[in-house]
Amino acid sequence: MTSEREPILERLRAICLSLDDTMEKISHGEPAFFAGGKLFTTFDDHHHGATHISAWIAAPPGAQETLIAANPERFFRPPYVGHRGWVGIVLDTGPDWDEVAGLIADAATHVRP
Repeated sequence: MTSEREPILERLRAICLSLDDTMEKISHGEPAFFAGGKLFTTFDDHHHGATHISAWIAAPPGAQETLIAANPERFFRPPYVGHRGWVGIVLDTGPDWDEVAGLIADAATHVRP
């Protein structure tokens, strides 16, 4: 864990839990957020040696490729879930938090039953 962790996690948590019917629980050792019982965002604090703190979010078809192509320093294909279209967002280098909030809201909508 890093000293950067808590302020970033608190900001991510506030965004995720401001959405309807969301909850947080630990999944795979990290805080994870669920909408309608489905995982839509997970926090990543240097998981498996990653060089950054990030969020991995569910994304609709095509969004992962579009976001990575537009800004490969901010967005990436996360391990384990990237093959399902999820996208990683680097959070410890000053992201546009309004953009992050919009992408997270879209992720929650995408996974709801």
